[in-house]
Amino acid sequence: MSRIRVAVLTVSDTASANSSADESGPAIREILGQSELFSCSDHLIVADDIQSIQNAVKDWSNRGVADWIITTGGTGFGVRDQTPEAISPLLEREAPGLVHLMLSASLKHTPLAALSRPVAGTIKRALVVTLPGSVKAVKENLDALLSAGAVSHAIELIRGGTGKEVHAALAAEGAGSQSGVTPVGNHHHHHHHDHQIPQPRTLSHDPSAAASARHRVSPYPLLSLEDALDLVLKNISTLGVQKQLVTPELRGHVLAEDVYAPQNVPSTSTTSVDGYAMRSTDPPGVYKVLTSQTHRVANPIPTDAVYRINTGGPLPVGLDTVIMVEDTRLMSTFKDADGADEEEKEVECLVQVPAGENVRAPGSDVKKDDLVLQKGDIILSEGGEIGTLAFVGRKEVEVYKRPVVALLSTGNELIDLQNPKPQSGDEWGGIWDTNRPSLHATLQGLGYDVVDLGIVPDDITSHVDAIRKGLDTADILLTTGGTSMGPTDLLKPVIERHFSGTIHFGRVTVKPGKPTTFATIPCAGGISKPVFALPGNPASALVTFNIFVVPALRKLGGWPEGRCHLARVPVKLASPIGLDSRTEFHRVAIRADAEGLRAFSTGGQRSSRVASLSGANGFLVLPMRTPERGRLEEGTVVPAVLIGDILNF
Repeated sequence: MSRIRVAVLTVSDTASANSSADESGPAIREILGQSELFSCSDHLIVADDIQSIQNAVKDWSNRGVADWIITTGGTGFGVRDQTPEAISPLLEREAPGLVHLMLSASLKHTPLAALSRPVAGTIKRALVVTLPGSVKAVKENLDALLSAGAVSHAIELIRGGTGKEVHAALAAEGAGSQSGVTPVGNHHHHHHHDHQIPQPRTLSHDPSAAASARHRVSPYPLLSLEDALDLVLKNISTLGVQKQLVTPELRGHVLAEDVYAPQNVPSTSTTSVDGYAMRSTDPPGVYKVLTSQTHRVANPIPTDAVYRINTGGPLPVGLDTVIMVEDTRLMSTFKDADGADEEEKEVECLVQVPAGENVRAPGSDVKKDDLVLQKGDIILSEGGEIGTLAFVGRKEVEVYKRPVVALLSTGNELIDLQNPKPQSGDEWGGIWDTNRPSLHATLQGLGYDVVDLGIVPDDITSHVDAIRKGLDTADILLTTGGTSMGPTDLLKPVIERHFSGTIHFGRVTVKPGKPTTFATIPCAGGISKPVFALPGNPASALVTFNIFVVPALRKLGGWPEGRCHLARVPVKLASPIGLDSRTEFHRVAIRADAEGLRAFSTGGQRSSRVASLSGANGFLVLPMRTPERGRLEEGTVVPAVLIGDILNF
């Protein structure tokens, strides 16, 4: 588990006027400092004032700088004790169990603890706990909270983790207490090595059991869109680095090195126009014409001659300027055997040209050792980056590997469009596999290599074999179907029970795509490979692919984290749209006019209606419905995720 960032807030009129009077705040930091698990990042002192307390706590939670916010002081019955009144309205989820734990611990030492009024709960991604003001009570409460890893377990769950390590430690503690061994789990001694191998949490139903044994309520908590996206990027690591030739195949890769010019560009003086190279001291007059066929640039030219040159060509030695064709007049030509004009023989230069005119000096575009591209730059298909590399003469560069994607569909009901096999029985003919070809096309359009694993039937052996092949041949596994509550929805059970995988989330509060699943599976070499199990409905699969899988592919390929998500732009609604209880990705056609961008709904948004994606180039990101707001009116500005080119009216 990564270090827990702790912010401590001392609430005291006295200490706010004289910080040396604060004893409980430093005591908390000293106790937590004895463990490498905690990092006390912030410590503030405020007066017993509701607004001051709330401002500090909201600032920490809004900025996401603390996993655990501890207040000390102001929890009693004094006239100025207002900490519970300040914290309670901010809590999004209360934690009465932690309150009971603290009161029980203090009551063991004094009945006066009954006069304490602690509160606990979560604000955004932070656990908030209020402690009394006395150092003695602080120590008693912290001892209870840290005992058996209660706080670390809570924080891991708040972060979206599984809690498997804590469960394993608690199991070890139970075994140790029966055998007389000192239990592991008190975080004052968290560095003690527990040699038991923690087993992953398994929430899924037993797929080998009868259908009646399946879950009737999903064991996977509903996560918000933001929390789910955060888990994706936190649990995926960028692939390794490789050298690659500078060819069109480089497109879509991300540079893994800074690129410096290996030489001056241009390497010698060249012309920026079509004309004649000459000396700036040459006066107007008639000159013989030399060319690359009649004269080597390494040799000086006679004083009565000029050198015809085309844009980009090098100047012969000793010449320092170029006269444009427009400033010359043809005087004579060489004749062929029939007397027809052939090559230029003489031209008249009508003006005298100053030194350096129409000349690109060596290194005037790029000097040797100039930084031309940076590590993390994306090599786009528009060609600018590949052109830059070629321009400075780089033949190969280091880039992050681009992930290979293994793709499969699940379900006995599916039929391959190109290789149809009739279903058994006469009552129903099955449905065409829509997701696999559409996702395959999308992936190839984005530049990714795809391993097509076909349609996998609804049995455990087939699922295990397909997933194993995907893990052996690709960097990420992408499946559709089999993520819901049916008895033959096998992906989650197989991932957890046959591959010791971790389901980071199995449900998200988005529409469409509620059962979207993200997992990681441990593989050889100490790496974990990501698995996305997308819903089987076609529109849901394509929407969740763009929202969840594209950021994962980019993170694997070394894209800077700030650019992993698809771009969002503000658009105006062309018609009213109703809101849902979940964050909705409404498919739209975005068009540009003189007033900006407008979004037109593609019609019915049922998750099985793939036609709603035909012609769509974006998804509106619609907020959840509230009692005060059930729909958005025409002209409302909302964010939209871009998945294609913007259209013009």
